[in-house]
Amino acid sequence: MPNEPENLENLFDSAPHADRRFDPTQIAHLPEPAQRYLAHAIAPEAPLAAAVRLRMPGTIRLKKRWHPFTAEQVIVRDRGMVWRARVKFAGTTIRGFDCFLDGEGRMRWKLAGVLPVMHAEGPDITRSSAGRFAAESVWLPSVFVSERVSWQAEEPGVAHARFAIDEHDEDVALTLSGGCLQSVALSRWGNPDGGDFRDVEFGAAVDQEATFDGYTIPARIRAGWYFGTDRFESEGKFLHATIDSAVFR
Repeated sequence: MPNEPENLENLFDSAPHADRRFDPTQIAHLPEPAQRYLAHAIAPEAPLAAAVRLRMPGTIRLKKRWHPFTAEQVIVRDRGMVWRARVKFAGTTIRGFDCFLDGEGRMRWKLAGVLPVMHAEGPDITRSSAGRFAAESVWLPSVFVSERVSWQAEEPGVAHARFAIDEHDEDVALTLSGGCLQSVALSRWGNPDGGDFRDVEFGAAVDQEATFDGYTIPARIRAGWYFGTDRFESEGKFLHATIDSAVFR
């Protein structure tokens, strides 16, 4: 795989056009929370998109301080995702990307577009990036309308979507109020404290939703490690993001 992922526009255009439309009767066999979520997230007769292109500003925590960023992300159902951002940092800019694409995860970040500040890849990064892709699939809800996804609902108001990504089963817990998404969480492979990689609780609180092209998705989130524990706010939270636009294909 080359050092840089393909152009985001080319990645988005690589997704096939939707050949089916959402029919709520086709999810009648799913657990009730899953039905409520999908019926809320996807309008009847909306094309079942294979990709989404997102634009988002926000703030990100680096070295215990918050910095503004702007980012663009493409998620493709059958290939993965690329998140490319520019972060204002100490009077200059850090540019780079995180990706999980075609079975490989990588991170590349440079100061002022020249000086490398992060270069990470390998099996641990790939497994961690696969977990991120699973969590962020809530920005492409059509991913969950698939025979590859199995649903369970063992507690009221929580739907669990389980699907295989990169040879690992990812169990994504969607906490709902009615059909509205309140949070997304999973046990994700990572090392937020710089130690050994291991399963760590990860997730995002959804503070606001918005509807784009028949899809209702998280539009304002707070995300990070140790989600659902006392450590989230003080140590784990590292991202605030707002979705400005979402285009589906």
